[in-house]
Amino acid sequence: MRQELMSLPKTLAEDVAKNLVMVARLIDEDPEEAYAYARIALRLAARVAAVREAAGFAAYATQKYTEALAEFRATRRMTGTVDLWPVMADCERGLGRPERAMAMAGEPEVAKLDKAGQVEMRLVAAGARRDMGQIDAAIVTLQSPELASNSVQPWTARLRYAYADALLAAGREDEAREWFAKTIESDKDGATDASDRLAELEGVEFVDVEHESGDDPDELLDDALSDDEESGAEADDDRPGRAKGDDQD
Repeated sequence: MRQELMSLPKTLAEDVAKNLVMVARLIDEDPEEAYAYARIALRLAARVAAVREAAGFAAYATQKYTEALAEFRATRRMTGTVDLWPVMADCERGLGRPERAMAMAGEPEVAKLDKAGQVEMRLVAAGARRDMGQIDAAIVTLQSPELASNSVQPWTARLRYAYADALLAAGREDEAREWFAKTIESDKDGATDASDRLAELEGVEFVDVEHESGDDPDELLDDALSDDEESGAEADDDRPGRAKGDDQD
């Protein structure tokens, strides 16, 4: 990206870079704000592929799928790469055209993707199957060497989660429970809510103590500890065989 920006005058390149940095910082926590920065960068340097790509992801994050697809297509024309093929297909899903996403999953571009890109395309294709009500086909789509592998890769948690969710949608609860558990094993960063989903299947209910009782949890804990200390003191005094003067030992 830095190399691409070197084609711009220095001051302009710095302005564009600052906006792109803000897009990266905000896109997960505040996508609308990230989108605003992306639009500024786009106005300043629409002929830079990295800017078009960033604008595409910002639009995608705010569910502006038509705009995102246009930016991704522009990026592909400018770079000639196929890296954005899966997210372009997912934009088609977002636009209510899962059949187009499925068609893209069968195009030669998929074979040119790296392993991460191929897994991402598989996830999109499975999602498209589910969009069309083909839950069993979605399950089959996700079944792959990457799913069966014990090796944990950046995509492992998301792939296992999608599989568990599809199994649950198909009414295969026991298998879904197993795969949510496997997702937790590979999801070291907590990127999915697999632990919550598994707890729900196990019938575990989490209660917000402060909300339910109106009491401060810290105060409740202090009270509990105080009660324990008092109980412990009474128990010590009542122990059989405790002689006076033992405290001095």
